[in-house]
Amino acid sequence: MPGHDSARDIYRQALPVISVSLIAGLFAGTILASETMRANIAEVPGLLLLLPAFLATRGGVYGSLGARLSTGLHQGIIEPRFRLDRRLTNAVVASFLNGMTVSVFIAVVTYATLVLFGDGGSLFQLVGVMVVAGFLSAVIMITVLIAVIFLGYRRGLDPDNVIGPVVTTLGDVFGVFFLLVGVAAVGAVS
Repeated sequence: MPGHDSARDIYRQALPVISVSLIAGLFAGTILASETMRANIAEVPGLLLLLPAFLATRGGVYGSLGARLSTGLHQGIIEPRFRLDRRLTNAVVASFLNGMTVSVFIAVVTYATLVLFGDGGSLFQLVGVMVVAGFLSAVIMITVLIAVIFLGYRRGLDPDNVIGPVVTTLGDVFGVFFLLVGVAAVGAVS
């Protein structure tokens, strides 16, 4: 992998990913605008309040994983192979734990905000939704992110040029979808 990509190389590598990201972002918006999502927003107090924080933290947590993997590949300390080694395992476990911790924290802060403003809500329901959505999004994002980074790297792409759009797209599409799944799962339990 060359040390310095030209602006043209960066553009050539990033443009297809950004194009797919645009289409997927529109799909995420379609899910968000769906009748099912609107009904869930009305049914679960605080769901709309926690949505932006949840989506933003997907990018932050798993963007860090992508950056760690990219740095490891560039430095030669991580091989672009689908087998666990200590560095890859540590990066994945740390990202997973961060993602789950942040998901529960968002639920608690959302509940506290609802209580502060007298809007009620259920801490159990919010934490349950966020645990389900956080877990499912973590599994998908970690799996797809590792696959895209490793396969792209082996094909000569610089992971630094594709991580951002991949992470934000995955976070938006699967984040919104898995919030719906979380509402359905918690609703089935309660």
